[in-house]
Amino acid sequence: MKTHFNKILYIGFVFLGCFQAIVNKDYMQAAASLGISLAFDPFNPEQKWNDRPIWQRAILIVHLAIVAAMFGLGIGLNDGK
Repeated sequence: MKTHFNKILYIGFVFLGCFQAIVNKDYMQAAASLGISLAFDPFNPEQKWNDRPIWQRAILIVHLAIVAAMFGLGIGLNDGK
């Protein structure tokens, strides 16, 4: 049951982050929401990192890279303000 609840929260925060980035153009809030979504592991949270399939690790690493890009974009666009 915990895994199902984690998936719902993960998807919810991902949608919130995408909404904030696309509609509101608030990249810092988008980075925060997408970063928080990583706390709710959509896969089996009790499985060790090395035991996960490569595709699960790739999804999480790409997700983290997107969070870093959003954070950098937010800092870069707000640099002149």
